[in-house]
Amino acid sequence: MKEVQEFLKECGVYYLATIDNGEPRVRPFGTAEIFEDHLYIQTGKSKDVFKQIEKNNIVELCSFKDGKWLRVKGKLVLDDRVEAKKDMLDKNPTLRSMYDENDDNTAVLYFESAIATFSSFTEEPKITNF
Repeated sequence: MKEVQEFLKECGVYYLATIDNGEPRVRPFGTAEIFEDHLYIQTGKSKDVFKQIEKNNIVELCSFKDGKWLRVKGKLVLDDRVEAKKDMLDKNPTLRSMYDENDDNTAVLYFESAIATFSSFTEEPKITNF
């Protein structure tokens, strides 16, 4: 899981895919933090992406850097605890202009039953579960 997080951090941006009324939706994300042995992402509850995850929490993300890419597929689980939100916001202070751990909008979600696949054109894929 740490290797996954480090790759996502190095990329800076990854793309999260959800489903909306049977159609794929993809958008850029930047948060990827480890808290209590889970990989977390962050968004706002008022956003369409959160509503899509509520309806179908199976997502996939993808990032690319230096000829290598990472795909992570899994279920996202909402963690509404203030401690989890605070950890995310403390590690990503630029989000504090939009979010607060005590508001009703901040959503932090962690991957459950995730499968991470590191790939490139020159190496065999490396698969990690967490």
